Amino acid sequence: MPLALLALAIGAFGIGTTEFVIMGLLPEVAADFQVSIPTAGFLVTGYALGVVIGAPLMTLLGTRVSRKRMLMILMALFVVGNVVSATAPVFGVMLAGRVIASLAHGAFFGIGSVVAADLVAPHKKAGAIAMMFTGLTVANVVGVPLGTYIGQSVGWRSTFFVVAGLGVIGLLGVARLVPDQPRPQGVRLRHELAAFRNVQVLLAMAMTVLGFGGVFAAITYITPMMTEIAGYSPSSVTWLLVLFGLGMVGGNLLGGKFADRRLMPMLYVSLGGLAVVLSLFTLTAHDKIAAAVTIFLIGGLGFATVPPLQKRVLDQAAGAPTLASAVNIGAFNLGNALSAWLGGMVIAAGLGYTAPNWVGAALAASALVLAVVSSTLERRTTTRSRLVATHAPEPAAAPAAARH
Repeated sequence: MPLALLALAIGAFGIGTTEFVIMGLLPEVAADFQVSIPTAGFLVTGYALGVVIGAPLMTLLGTRVSRKRMLMILMALFVVGNVVSATAPVFGVMLAGRVIASLAHGAFFGIGSVVAADLVAPHKKAGAIAMMFTGLTVANVVGVPLGTYIGQSVGWRSTFFVVAGLGVIGLLGVARLVPDQPRPQGVRLRHELAAFRNVQVLLAMAMTVLGFGGVFAAITYITPMMTEIAGYSPSSVTWLLVLFGLGMVGGNLLGGKFADRRLMPMLYVSLGGLAVVLSLFTLTAHDKIAAAVTIFLIGGLGFATVPPLQKRVLDQAAGAPTLASAVNIGAFNLGNALSAWLGGMVIAAGLGYTAPNWVGAALAASALVLAVVSSTLERRTTTRSRLVATHAPEPAAAPAAARH
């Protein structure tokens, strides 16, 4: 794998840390700003919606500069957003900082996915994408637990200052290691938007929204669930997030490996398993050991869907992959926002801290249904094309030359 993938993974590490660390700090942030836990959950929802909006917007703006320079601009924007969050005097400013940082997220992973895929041979594309996303998953093993520990020990504001520092390191890594690439030529909005007329692209994005949304329905409220239901101390959440992150790393690498071989079966297994595990989490959340194992499995099965879903979008939008790739990253975060909102609703309705797990299970099961539909439509299209080719009339023979 090219060394440039390391630079992309470094940037992904910083972005992954700021995206997920808020889950372990919701009680501290809520107490500081004197808001409820469901209200503090809007810091997750707001970030996710910012990714949804920023992904296509920043990607289209990025067509005016080289991909390397755009990645550097995005990392700088990420740093600014985290500094705003760290210094926020009121909850609204904190939310604004989260949104500013989120604007860099979708475009960075979208453009980064295209760059990563272009750096390797066609049969290694999913593996290259997975390598970049390894930074995101490793963030949950190192960055998020460390950030949670710092936030609980020194104060949550210190965590976001550290995250801003990670963004600076990511910026320097991109500047140093990513090769210069020319500005994309001939890119037109109409051309990029044409990919969204492909039903398979839309189905893949819908699977992304629902499948990864299932993960966030549970993980967004992991701290109150584990402290109030499982009986863990607040400090133990750090190590539970490490388990979640380890599952993410393993699932991401396995997803990348098998997506290059059999993409759709990989999605069937990961989405089906995720739906089952999330359903069981409503029961296992009452036992410390069982809850810990379940959290690991949620991370593994959830992130096993990321490389295949991203590769499927790139394959189906081969003529205009950049915008579609970035929008699919936004789709991951649209799922995050939807599930965090739905999870907050069921908690606010008095159904308890384990209720979001049922929401997640339903979302993952819906994604599995769409995967089956997508595969069925693809097979029918392929069969129809073969039949048309088989029954196509032979070209008429040229008339014989007249005899004299």
